[in-house]
Amino acid sequence: MSITFNNCSFQFAASEPMLFDGINLTLSARQTGIIGRNGSGKSTLLKCIAGELQPTSGTIRVRGSVARLPQDLLQLDDRTIASVLGVEPVIAALDRIGAGSVNPADYNAVGDDWDVRARAEAIIARRIPSLALDGVLERPTSTCSGGELVQLGLAALELSGATIALLDEPTNNLDARARAALKESLASWPGQVVVVSHDTELLNTMDEIVELHDGTASVYGGNYELYVAERQAAQDAALRAERDARADVRRQERERQQVETALARRANRGARLAANKRASGMAMGNWKNNAERTRGSERNQAAGKVQAAKARLASAAAAVRDDDSIRIPIITPLSTANRHLLDLVGTNQTLSMRTGERWALIGDNGVGKSTLLKQSLANAPRTHAGVLDQRLELPEGTVFDVVSAAAPDRPPHDTHALLAKFLFRGDTVNRPVSLCSGGERFRVALARVLLADPPPELLVLDEPSNNLDTESVAQLVSALASYRGALLIVSHDEGLLAQLGLHRTVELHADGALV
Repeated sequence: MSITFNNCSFQFAASEPMLFDGINLTLSARQTGIIGRNGSGKSTLLKCIAGELQPTSGTIRVRGSVARLPQDLLQLDDRTIASVLGVEPVIAALDRIGAGSVNPADYNAVGDDWDVRARAEAIIARRIPSLALDGVLERPTSTCSGGELVQLGLAALELSGATIALLDEPTNNLDARARAALKESLASWPGQVVVVSHDTELLNTMDEIVELHDGTASVYGGNYELYVAERQAAQDAALRAERDARADVRRQERERQQVETALARRANRGARLAANKRASGMAMGNWKNNAERTRGSERNQAAGKVQAAKARLASAAAAVRDDDSIRIPIITPLSTANRHLLDLVGTNQTLSMRTGERWALIGDNGVGKSTLLKQSLANAPRTHAGVLDQRLELPEGTVFDVVSAAAPDRPPHDTHALLAKFLFRGDTVNRPVSLCSGGERFRVALARVLLADPPPELLVLDEPSNNLDTESVAQLVSALASYRGALLIVSHDEGLLAQLGLHRTVELHADGALV
């Protein structure tokens, strides 16, 4: 089993930059982690491996059968669980045969999968005990939590029998138990695994790391910690080389100035000799011509050394990493007066939230955290809230249209400048949100909430660190730290929650109790 890229490039449109350009590499390790900044092309790379997208140029050769766990499972509300598992056509054919069909097409659709319903239900019972098995395959995915959907995606990989599993941000929305189950699943996967993730714990279980950066792909042997150490060593070496090259430019500039000073002195001495007529006119002319040629040669030589030093500096500077991350502006609501905002209603008590308070809502997958948020907001119509939901629901339109609709009175050039802080620059602001990757879609949803005018007095964020690289998460933490409104956040990311200065952490239990 292996995946080989031969001079592979991809871009969405001729007016947009290449996501990756001329990649040549072979993935053959048992477990490979794909990393990179938001928008670097990680999800696109997986889609190209799976054959869902074709590279703009070059080829990808896959030895083995492929199944992909997509990043956008939460946007599949109109599908059934059987569809997510990839068994809906077989289940439908079995139902028709059970009703008396003798159509050969139904028997061909079933093939050898007569026990597919039993196998699918057995996997669901093992992976997602929170789902009742009665009619489970016909249930719509809109009734599942984010964590349950991710587990369903993993069950689909298991059912597919593929030898190469492609996973895009598989730990998003998973609680600690589900994350542990995921790691066990990957450890026991009989074939090859390629994972796109920002989860450093998961990446530390990988056999190799592939980083997408500035259109290129680099392979690092070992797990994420080894990658970080190697990249830091390379960065330190690049910084030293840049510092040395910059010092060399200054030295060459000083030497050129010294040459100019010496030439000026010689020119002045020659002018004095000519004024005193201490040599014949012919001799003076020859001396002047020779002096000018000499000065020109010395000047060119000194300038050449300066230009060569600057070229070395440019090369050294290009090797220094200057990664880009989102830059979230400070958000201040129009009013911060102390007042009641909303209630969290549990089976055992009701908790009231007021202006300026910062709460976290935690709990296992499937207990109903997202549902509780929706109910609480629906019962608080007077509260001006900015909501980032788990499913990243967005209206149709371009990135610019969707974000600017939240602040219709803001001048377009100001919206363009703010979108640049979320890494949407140039023609990318005109990309339809339906064509955005999971990470891009998240940044659109985040920008729509945080850049609204007037700013929200309450931010409700459901798993906000999903799809964000570590540097962008740090920027999000910085913005939330300076936000003067109220904050209600749902997250399984304990590291994120620890940085937010929370006033209260509320846990929702399966019976609806709030603790």
